[in-house]
Amino acid sequence: MSSDIAINVENLGKCYQIYDRPQHRLLQMFVRNRKQYFREFWALKDISFDIRKGETVGIIGRNGSGKSTLLQLICGTLSPTSGSIKTNGRIAALLELGSGFNPEFTGRENVFLNATILGLSIVETNARYDAIVRFADIGDFIDQPVKTYSSGMVVRLAFAVIAHVDADILVIDEALAVGDAFFTQKCMRYLREFQQRGTILFVSHDTGAIINLCARAIWLDKGKIRMQGNSKELCESYLASSQIEKHGSRIQKWVTDEALNEKTREQFDPRLNLINESVFRNAIQIFSFNPSAAAYGAGGATIISVRLLNEAGTMVNAVLGGERVTLVVEAEANEDLDKGLIFGFFFKDRLGQYLFGDNTYLTYHEKPVNVRKGERVEGHFTFLMPILPIGDYSICAAIAEGTQEDHLQHHWVHDALIVKSHSSSVSTGLIGIPVEDIKIVRQ
Repeated sequence: MSSDIAINVENLGKCYQIYDRPQHRLLQMFVRNRKQYFREFWALKDISFDIRKGETVGIIGRNGSGKSTLLQLICGTLSPTSGSIKTNGRIAALLELGSGFNPEFTGRENVFLNATILGLSIVETNARYDAIVRFADIGDFIDQPVKTYSSGMVVRLAFAVIAHVDADILVIDEALAVGDAFFTQKCMRYLREFQQRGTILFVSHDTGAIINLCARAIWLDKGKIRMQGNSKELCESYLASSQIEKHGSRIQKWVTDEALNEKTREQFDPRLNLINESVFRNAIQIFSFNPSAAAYGAGGATIISVRLLNEAGTMVNAVLGGERVTLVVEAEANEDLDKGLIFGFFFKDRLGQYLFGDNTYLTYHEKPVNVRKGERVEGHFTFLMPILPIGDYSICAAIAEGTQEDHLQHHWVHDALIVKSHSSSVSTGLIGIPVEDIKIVRQ
């Protein structure tokens, strides 16, 4: 294995023997290979990939796709049926909730137990114990049995240990989903710092987290690799596939005819040159609707235009951070839609992370809007444009019918509008909100 490879997986497979009756297990021991009383279930089959040192790779897939099995094989808690796994460096893993902990032991005892499993000596664990306890922040519960802990406290203690064992590879299986917001943010800060020096294998159902953390991702489906590559493109395909599985053959990958872009017209904003020359304002350029952007849907309606209007109702190709704007999503019905129309949008950063968004459901849930085939309808969203740090952004738009909890997606366009921030006033975080008043008051 090359020295720059952290994890090498070749033709990996894991097979379980499924018995219909308990006595069949005993019978199988006596007949050996002469007769088979079990059925084979391949949790994983023909899995091959490499993860380079310093990479952060996400693994995504539905429940039962083999994600947890793969991680356990990589960590060595399961043995493969076929194929091989090679790792280069110390692995620290946060797998199933409470794995590696003895529920009868106190938190303190479990720190030493878990650290020993991960390769630390007693002397090394003693030197790091205080830092582990501070990171976990569970107070006096450190001297209580782990069986009395909440799920969040177990995760706090487990993550605190793996954060202090000098690992080369971190393997995390959906564990952060049960932590509180403050601790989750602490963990994310640690993961971002660890990315600068180590390798991370991260499993989550949260496509936003995968896109945000991982440059590359692997999609497992029924024990096989369905796709691997750029995390943003992979997650978009995964979301489309989830809709297909939920609603059947009505959902399809979407390629829109450019001729549908009937609303495209010349855009001119006389402020654009002045805005781009200013270092004090947040100049945001809006590109035209892209009718050929990646999309999916059942096809009951087609989004034919997405545009941004200023307060005067004029279509613009540049705005200021803090300016009031209206996003207009226009669609045409390809069939009668009589279950309640829903328009929606998301504003995303360059990694595909959702910054903000909204939909029309709550506004019209008492009086649903229905349309006939061939009818055109628009969804309007008026808001103050946030202050955006320099960079590229996009707006995805969607039209569906149904309810917030149960709806059929007719057309979801991933990057309907491309947005580019050329200059920015100072903002803290991913976006800055327009502040109405800033002052210092002398008492």
